[in-house]
Order: sequence, then C-alpha cells, then structure tokens
Amino acid sequence: MGNAFPRLFEPGRIGDVALKNRIVKAPQHTGLANADGTITDRLLRHYKELAQGGAGLVVVEYSWVDDLYSRASPCQLGISGIDHLPGLSLLCDTIKAQGAAASIQISHAGRQRFILEQPKAASDVPWPEITAMGCPIPIPMTVDEIREVIRSFGRAAARAKQAGFDMVEIHACHGYLISNFLSPYSNKREDHWGGYFENRIRLLMEIIREIKEKVGPDYPIVCRLSGTDYEPDGYPIEETVELCKRLEARGVAAIHMSGGIHHTTIHEVSPMGMSLAHNVWCAEAAKKAIGLPVIASGSINLPALAESILEEGKGDFIGLGRPLWADPQWPLKAKEGRAEDIRPCIRCNDGCLARGDHIANTVKCTVNVALCREEEFKITPAKRQVKVAVVGGGPAGMEAAATAALKGHNVTLYEKRELGGALIEAALPEFKAPDLRPLKEYLKTRVHKTGVKVVAKEATLDDLTGGGYGAVIVATGATALGLEDVPGIYDQKVVTAASVLHGRALLGENVAVIGGGIVGTEVGLVIAEGGRKVTFIEMLDEFMCNITFDEKQVYELRFADLDVTIKTGQRLTEVTAQGIRTVDKYGVAGECAADSVVIAAGFRPNRELIEGLKAFPSIKVVDAGDCVRPRKIYDAIHDGHMAARLLDADI
Repeated sequence: MGNAFPRLFEPGRIGDVALKNRIVKAPQHTGLANADGTITDRLLRHYKELAQGGAGLVVVEYSWVDDLYSRASPCQLGISGIDHLPGLSLLCDTIKAQGAAASIQISHAGRQRFILEQPKAASDVPWPEITAMGCPIPIPMTVDEIREVIRSFGRAAARAKQAGFDMVEIHACHGYLISNFLSPYSNKREDHWGGYFENRIRLLMEIIREIKEKVGPDYPIVCRLSGTDYEPDGYPIEETVELCKRLEARGVAAIHMSGGIHHTTIHEVSPMGMSLAHNVWCAEAAKKAIGLPVIASGSINLPALAESILEEGKGDFIGLGRPLWADPQWPLKAKEGRAEDIRPCIRCNDGCLARGDHIANTVKCTVNVALCREEEFKITPAKRQVKVAVVGGGPAGMEAAATAALKGHNVTLYEKRELGGALIEAALPEFKAPDLRPLKEYLKTRVHKTGVKVVAKEATLDDLTGGGYGAVIVATGATALGLEDVPGIYDQKVVTAASVLHGRALLGENVAVIGGGIVGTEVGLVIAEGGRKVTFIEMLDEFMCNITFDEKQVYELRFADLDVTIKTGQRLTEVTAQGIRTVDKYGVAGECAADSVVIAAGFRPNRELIEGLKAFPSIKVVDAGDCVRPRKIYDAIHDGHMAARLLDADI
C-alpha cells in the first residue's frame, strides 16, 4: 500500500536525534501524576498508549522545575528533585521502548496557578479568570528569585538528561512564567528584566545559557513559543521572529510554535468556530526567518491538513495535542492509508478542559471514552454474544452499535432518516462543519466496518419484541419543543431552528430567536452572519447558559460586529402580526418587532419506546444519549459506549 502522506512520514532530525516521522505529540497536562509530582501507573499506561500510536516524538507534559512557585496544576508532573528521577526514567524508557523519541517540557507557572496558591511572576498583572476563582494577585519576582528560577531550569534539564530523555523543551508560551516576562502586557518591570525587547527576553536567554552549562552544548533544547499572545498590548509576531533568530544563535535545536495565553484561550486551545491550523501562520513566519526545524501546532486535526502544512513549507514537524488524545493511533492509521478510521478531535474542549483540567479533574475526551483509562476500557469479547437492536443512528446509537459489534454481538441499527442524528443539524453551520462533519463520517464508517446491519426505518415495538433480540439499546434522541400553547405560534412567520439550518426557512430581515442555549445561539449566529438583525429572547437570566467558557468567547467574538440584541429573563407569550410579545419574571410585558420568529426553546427526550419495552422484561433495555436527557456530544458518545458495555452486566 502506498503512503498517502509522504511528507508526514519522512524521517526527520532535531539536533542529533533522528525521528522516524514528522509527528510530534505536543505536551498536555493530564492530571495523572501523584500529588507530589511523581509517576503513577496510570500515567505510564497513558504514555505507552501514545507512543505505541506511532508518533516520532512524544513530549511529556509540563513539569515543574522547583518546589517554590513553579507548580501550576493539581497532580502535575514534577522534575524539581531527585525523588522524581526514578519515575521519570521509567516513563522515558516506556516511551522509547515503543519506538518513539522522548522529550519532556520543563515549566514554571508564573501567574497561572490553578492550585490557587500565591503566584510569582514578572509583575503584579493577574490572569483575571483565575483571580476571580480565588488565586492571589501575582507578586513581582525579586532579582534573586529570578536568578534562582534560572538555576532551577538548569537543574531540571540536567535531570531530564539523566532520566534518559532525548531532549528537553522549555515552556516559554501560553501565559506561564517565561511568557510573562516576554510580553509587555504582563511585564511592567522597569529594571533590566522588563521594558525593552532585549530586557524582556533576558530570562529566556539566561535559562538557555544555564541549561547548556548543565547539559553540555550538544544536548538538544527545544523552545516552545507563542507566536503572539493575542493581547492588544502584548507581543507581536515580529518580536517572536526576532526572538527565534536569537534562539538560533544561542544553539537552540528547534522551535515549537503555538499561540495565545490562558487569557486568550480561544487562540491557544482553539475551539470550534475558530480556524483550523489556527497558529500555523506563526510557525510559517518563523520558518521563513530561521534555519532551525519548526514544529507547527494547534488545531491540526487530520492527516491531509498536516501533510499540506509540510508540503507548503509552513513547518518541518507537526505538533498534535488534542488529536492524539482523540485517537492515539492517528499516526499509524494515517501511515496505513486508513485516514477514515481516525477518530477526529472536534475541538469541543468539553472533556479535556470543561470537564477536565478547568475543574481540577483528570482529562477526558468527548470522542475517546478510553482516554486516561486505557486498560480498563479496552474492548474485549462479551461473555455471551446476543442479538442486539440499537434504535437511533445519532452519535449515541452509532457508538453503541459499533462497540457492541466489536464485543461480538450481532447488532442491528434502526434509523428512520439517515445516520448522524443530531450531528446532521449540528454540522450544518459552516463554522462547525470542519470539526463535526469528520466526526459524523467517522462514526458512520465505524458502524459499517464493524458489520452492523443498518435498517432504514423507524423501529416499532413489534420489530423489537418479535425480532429475537436479547437486548435493545434505545438512543432515540429528543424532539425540539414547539411551544404549542403560545398564541400565534402557528403563524407562517414562525419557523424551527432545524428548518433554518437546512436552508428551508424563508426569513425576513428582522428575526427573533426564542432560546439562548447552544442551538439558539448557533442558529442566531448563522442568521446574523447572513446580514439580518437578530433579537434573542431567553427565559433564563443568563444568555448562552451551559455553553463552555471558550465557546462563549468564540460566539462573543463573532457577534461583536453583528446587529444582535440579547434579552434575558424574558418568556414568549404571543406571536403577533408585528412580531412577538414577552413577559419577564416580574410580570412586566414587552414587545419586539420581528418579521420572522425562530423557535430554539430546547428539547424533550423521546421516551415512548422505552416505556413500551417495560412490558417485555425478558429483553434487556439500556437507554443512551438525549433520550435520557438532552445534553452534549460528550454525553451521547459516552452513554452509547457504556450502554454497549452494560450489556455484559447480567446477560
């Protein structure tokens, strides 16, 4: 079989370290270490799985360099003392035994301490979000403390080399200490560590000098930078390019280019609605100016995109973070010509951030149920194979059907329209299509490749009770609420969110959207970006309730220049010839002119089939997805996977 991605699987080199391909596992905090920063068995299994997936280089997550102020997160890996060495050595050997080169990122938290302990940084400029959570305002470092941090980085790099890592990566981006010094946004110092460019880069330059003294001139040092912090008074790409030139002159082996800081997280860990390959332009700018290898990273979701970046000379290596959490075998599948089998990262930031890192949990993944639980979630044959019906071909049903089939069950999937379910509508907005359409196609491909029989009809009780099924997984989804009791709701100006997304609705120039949740927000954005005036009517006091922090940032950014009005705490009471009438929680009535009214007021779970199956106790019934309760893609896929596993419970 020919290699569909020749540049991606071309051997490369960083310093004197040969890499078998151009794929780099970017460092990401997992929360799998012990509280003292030492290695756990679970963390070893996680990195073994990543290395087995075929990446040329695995960069271990950020590790704190001293025991004073450098630790950022709960259960973060440490490299601050000799007690960390035995575990780090074992971790390094585990990675290299799978055929990958091993690196480790060394870091100081600076102003970003998720553990909510006193931070020290360049200046007393806080990260607003974490200060609101209770983290104290940073204390500016004294010169003596700066000098000690420099020595700590040198000692940490020496431990990395002693543990057997092939190279070390300096964390100089994303709002941590070194980038606090690099950016005039967060560096307000008036001594020779702040102000002019040469002063702001001094800390990083001194750290590199110290590391080279500790590890020798030939041990490869990679520096990870943000091309820009995306702050109005931050550092621009021109400064970063000049910094890259200085780093090359200092003997750095490679630049790992990213972007943003935690305050501008939509540029750092770009969610849906932001461009793919979001920070590759920064890597391209650096590559044009230096001869060092440049690792391009950030929102590079699939092999074809990665290959094009290499072909166009925008980078020498491809850094993959979330995509290798979504599918650790991404490299192997790409090399074997099975790109359609890659479980795609959808950049939802739901499992990894909203339900993981942001609330001090071990990271999770919407599309990869086994992330950080690799051993216990291996799919093994069922103790007894049975005939299984899955009703509903949305993400919950497709995940359930494929997983059950992989466990050896004889599976029939009933879907009354087409495979995809709620993903069909979710993937229609162009700003979500690059992420959700690949997921929909992946799930469909997996259903077909696992041998699931797909029946294009609405399953009836007779189908299920007379078909010889030992178990039924019900994933019938939810139905949009129609607000049937509202006077005037059947006026021709009233349309559904789905009809708008499918392009079937005729809209006027002045549109009222009833509902400010995820569906209402997205359909309203589609309408507003089409040039119409949009007024949101939301019953709750909060617009975009239950939408993740970074999703809100994306929508607020996109709404900024549009003709949009948001009215919260308002309930629709009537559709009139002129528009709509509302009432607030105090009983105060209001009116709003509208040519069209779009209903996006939530969903009710479809439970009828589940209720009907209760009369047949011989059939094991498990429900999954929105028919349990309308929620997110994360819940649908995890529900579906667990439903297939639960078939083993008492069959």
